[in-house]
Amino acid sequence: MTANPTSGRYSHLLSPGRIGALEMRNRILVTAMGVSLSEPDGTVGERLIAYHEEQAKGGAGLIITGVAGVAWPTGAVQPNQTAISDDRFLPGLSALVERVHAHGAKIAAQLHHGGLVAGYSADAFGEELWAPCYPPPFKGDFIDYFLPEEMKAFSGKVPQIRLLTREDIDHVVEQFGAAAARAKQAGFDAIELHAGHGYLISSFISPKTNTRTDEYGGSLENRTRLLMRVIAAIREAVGVDFPLWVKLDSVEVGKEGGITLDLAIETARMVEAAGVDAITVSAYHDGGQGKLHSASNIPHEPETNIPAAAAIKAAVGVQIIASGRVEPEAGDRHIAEGVYDFLAMGRKLLADPHLPRKIAGNAPESVRPCVYCYTCVSTAYVREPLRCAVNPETGFECERAAPEVAGKRYVVIGGGPGGMEAALRLAEAGNRVTLIEQGARLGGTLRIAALAYPANERLLDWLVREIGRSSVEVRLETTATPELLRSLAPDAVIVATGARRDMPALAGGDLPHVFSGDDMRRLLLGEGSDELKRKTGLATRLATKIGAATGITANLDFVRTASRRWMPLGKRIAIIGGELVGLELAEFLHERGREVTVLEPAPRLGKGLLLVRRMRLIAELREHGVAMHGGVKDLLIGESDVTFTDVGGEARMVAADNVIVAMGASGDVALAERLRAEGFTVETVGDCNGVGYIEGAIRGAAQTVARLLGA
Repeated sequence: MTANPTSGRYSHLLSPGRIGALEMRNRILVTAMGVSLSEPDGTVGERLIAYHEEQAKGGAGLIITGVAGVAWPTGAVQPNQTAISDDRFLPGLSALVERVHAHGAKIAAQLHHGGLVAGYSADAFGEELWAPCYPPPFKGDFIDYFLPEEMKAFSGKVPQIRLLTREDIDHVVEQFGAAAARAKQAGFDAIELHAGHGYLISSFISPKTNTRTDEYGGSLENRTRLLMRVIAAIREAVGVDFPLWVKLDSVEVGKEGGITLDLAIETARMVEAAGVDAITVSAYHDGGQGKLHSASNIPHEPETNIPAAAAIKAAVGVQIIASGRVEPEAGDRHIAEGVYDFLAMGRKLLADPHLPRKIAGNAPESVRPCVYCYTCVSTAYVREPLRCAVNPETGFECERAAPEVAGKRYVVIGGGPGGMEAALRLAEAGNRVTLIEQGARLGGTLRIAALAYPANERLLDWLVREIGRSSVEVRLETTATPELLRSLAPDAVIVATGARRDMPALAGGDLPHVFSGDDMRRLLLGEGSDELKRKTGLATRLATKIGAATGITANLDFVRTASRRWMPLGKRIAIIGGELVGLELAEFLHERGREVTVLEPAPRLGKGLLLVRRMRLIAELREHGVAMHGGVKDLLIGESDVTFTDVGGEARMVAADNVIVAMGASGDVALAERLRAEGFTVETVGDCNGVGYIEGAIRGAAQTVARLLGA
């Protein structure tokens, strides 16, 4: 830390904090996340250690590990989950603690049993799902959002449920106590007991999933009996002075008859009386409803869980840990106002684990931003290791190598996210870099992506700002000719010019009211073309020219606002293509008063959107009356309608004043091949290799630069 933590913009967030006997350098915690970075046998290896070590280097006060299974493989919720169920796991756990401590951070073990949510343990190990009683039938649209390729992660076997006897409950209590003793032996500074998110302890607390009639069911006192016994067993194992807290759900969103805030407050008072030092306030949801998977513990709406944290804070005397899409500025204000005591961050610290160090160094603008795309969250749903769309190092820290090549000359062609990321990495390693962009400004297709989904603008602004702060030479409105490249004499050229977006062969696709994706991009961003001249009137062309000449269409906020008042599109819009671009465009147009229909040839919509964001966006489009049809064929665009055959074989027709074709993008390496033929050493990055969206561009840039710098 380079700043005085007692003064400045984040003085409360960066002030030292204390939970019981545990002292931390600041109040920024890494929240526990399921990352699947341990080894297949549950041991902690270099991949998980390097991941947490980077967070410690980044300045977090405390790291809470993702779910550590006290009964592993029973209760395992994901592959490569950390286990703490046997002494054989101690060496790896101890190594993790040592590496984190070396950088001044503290670390807590989160003790966990998956209970009814442990479908992975059933698939991979043939384990039963442990539960207080048989759960209500699983209902909802959750499964409908998975693409066929995503379903390959599941066996399809129906897991068996084990209804816990008193002897089973005694065994579970012993497992938690033994795991706590191992955590202390391994050197962890604290323990977080997971009693939320539908896992075993939570399934006993919730009246929705616990209908037992013995001493573990019925009243809240009975339903929390397992929790109280586990707290007592942990205290017996680690002592009264060892820092211990519990993670509780403040509500089960959409689950009628589940946990409510009033119930959570009562439970919080009970665990305080049982001797815990803090409470982590979270939430859960009805797992059958797809949209709700981004409405509780990992909320899409900012600060969703903060009112509940404040209510529980007002009801108890122990420290409160809050989380849920909270910006550092808001976190600092909340702590100052006594809303809660510690802010646990997840997605933001995946995008940039050095956020604490950067804001302490008075450089918050240098924090690589999270765009809430749900790449990180969605990996858990399809049983893959953690990754981040905007930070390709996250989850791969152990593979990072120091660059071996510096002082060379590189040219990057294309100022989109892949080109900017590549240029920044090359320059940071000490090389001379020229970035050539044919357009008038940087951003490429990220500009239209930011227009449709404003969170993307954070990344756009960050990349442009970082390029401006770097040594990269930027040449706008420049064509990368062989002659120009020879004058620059690069050691290698990176082509990041994006995808080719041809109009697919659709009957009626040449009609003047039919726009391609490129047409829409140019229309909204004030860029002209011969095709737009054919398809638009004089007023539109004049507005486009004025916008380009004044630079006003470079302001995405202005375009978002102005397009609510006027766009040269009719009332009824048919979008052909229901992948990421088509659905985000549908959202954009619906918000501007258009009646939108989406037609997609594939059986399921939303490819390119990661699962959790896909579940939310499609659900919201349906709620707002956007018609969506998957599995369509025989598309025919008429002068005022589109006809098609739906998935059931029925002929259909939708009225359309305009048709937007949001499909047909493909890789385009023609420029790269021409430059290779001219004798240049050429690498390709981003959508020119095939559409990979933001993650593909950023990750491809990192991998390409790593190859060049390791040469």
